[in-house]
Amino acid sequence: MRHILIVIVLFFNILAISAQSDVQIALLKYRGGGDWYANPTSLPNLVKFCNEQLGTNIKEEIATVETGSEQLFNHPFVHMTGHGNVLFDAREAQNLRNYLISGGFLHIDDNYGIDPFVRTEMKKVFPELDFVELPADHLIYNQKYSFPNGLPKIHEHDGKPAQGFGLFWEGRLVCYYTFECDLGDGWEDPTVHSNSQETRLKALKMGANLVQFVFTQ
Repeated sequence: MRHILIVIVLFFNILAISAQSDVQIALLKYRGGGDWYANPTSLPNLVKFCNEQLGTNIKEEIATVETGSEQLFNHPFVHMTGHGNVLFDAREAQNLRNYLISGGFLHIDDNYGIDPFVRTEMKKVFPELDFVELPADHLIYNQKYSFPNGLPKIHEHDGKPAQGFGLFWEGRLVCYYTFECDLGDGWEDPTVHSNSQETRLKALKMGANLVQFVFTQ
């Protein structure tokens, strides 16, 4: 019964968002000690870019939501990042699962070091699912901006190629995980990581593709 109510709540939230053309992106605050607050300028810069280039009307203020909070259902797009430990208890995992299967979307961006924790904790959310790498011809790489080689490499860590993984629930991409890429670094203010304008623009365009995909899939 509670799950049905949650689905109804998210459905009407989506209707309200559509009617108002006014969306707010949220940053996920998780437990475990990892720096969920990393890259503080990344989401505001991405929102500004999307509003300018996609014609969206996303609020520039970024919300912060905890994994176990029902406030999660107020946001169709939730971003998660960090370098360290992530921990979901059973209630948080169930809440995140309900959110995702009810129409929500989670973008996880590895800021270097979060990978083993993400894979373990997302198994609590979807024990029946495994991350699968998205091919370069997936729609997420072919929105307003074309990325024929798939996820672009933004920041070097171990010299590995950038990879984009997904979790699919009943055919819908509910979670997109960017690994060895560090999109959030590319969204940050130019003085933070000294990325070139070309690199920042590439990251912002990929972020815009992600936002456009989520709001139109």
